[in-house]
Amino acid sequence: MPAVIVDCAIYRGGRRTDGPADFSDALAAARAEGDAFLWLGLHEATEHEFALVSSEFGLHPLAVEDALHAHQRPKLEVYDDSLFVVLKPVVYEPRGDTVSTGELMVFIGDSFVVTVRHGEGAPLTAVRRRLEAEPEVLGHGPTSVLYAVSDAIVDHYVEVADELQLDLEELEAEVFSPDAGSSTPTAARIYDFKRQVLEFRRATGPLALPMARLAGAGVPFVHEHAQPFFRDVNDHLLHVNEQVEGLDRLLTDILSAHLAQMGVRQNDDMRKISAWAAMAAVPTMVAGIYGMNFRHMPELTYVWAYPTVIALMAVVVFGLHRQFKRRGWL
Repeated sequence: MPAVIVDCAIYRGGRRTDGPADFSDALAAARAEGDAFLWLGLHEATEHEFALVSSEFGLHPLAVEDALHAHQRPKLEVYDDSLFVVLKPVVYEPRGDTVSTGELMVFIGDSFVVTVRHGEGAPLTAVRRRLEAEPEVLGHGPTSVLYAVSDAIVDHYVEVADELQLDLEELEAEVFSPDAGSSTPTAARIYDFKRQVLEFRRATGPLALPMARLAGAGVPFVHEHAQPFFRDVNDHLLHVNEQVEGLDRLLTDILSAHLAQMGVRQNDDMRKISAWAAMAAVPTMVAGIYGMNFRHMPELTYVWAYPTVIALMAVVVFGLHRQFKRRGWL
């Protein structure tokens, strides 16, 4: 069990204090004091390991099942003895333009907070340190932990959205540059970028409703003085969602414009090919006629017949070239 426990601490009056090493004894000590709470952090606990925690903290079986199997949408569930929140931290790799998501489950109940993390994204060490440096915030109990975790994840959403915006501007400049080619890899890159934005949207979009509920009144286990803080987190999240929607629409427009450019280039190529084919058809026709084996072929006895025919073909081809050039086909 210690392998999955990232941290276990009792907080009294907003400050971390030493407590029993066993989380069962620590929970009993926190509840006995009244103004203290236990924060237990877990990382990818197995079913057997988490069964010990769920039985001790009285967690709902449905919430426990969600916490174990992961792959959940961001949501907020209210049970009789606890509050269950699912968050999806995001990691963006600019070199590969890839977005990966983890999962973070938060249980809040009577004098306890249990965080269950899946994946490598969003380690909570920095959040703990920031909270422990602000005892006035940590003094609000388990609600302060939920706020700090949500705020850290949404703030990182803002950073990822800004990075995606910068990369999209570079991609847009590349697509619309005069030297841009009409190759398939450009379209494939746009489509792949769109998939990454969609993955990001799956993490940010569904979180709007839980954040709105936390910003309102009547949510059990959430301190009423925390509502303005959750409203601030919700405002940042709404900004991110608007930015993500804009990225998605812009990507669709860029892809459509790129495909239109490819069509225009292909039409230009076809016009050039048609123009050259038309110019080649004239001497081919004349040479074909003169290549026939007629007994009474006209102009066969004419001394200047051959240069006349060659000159005629050159004049016609030159005239066609000037005409196509004037129309922009060449």
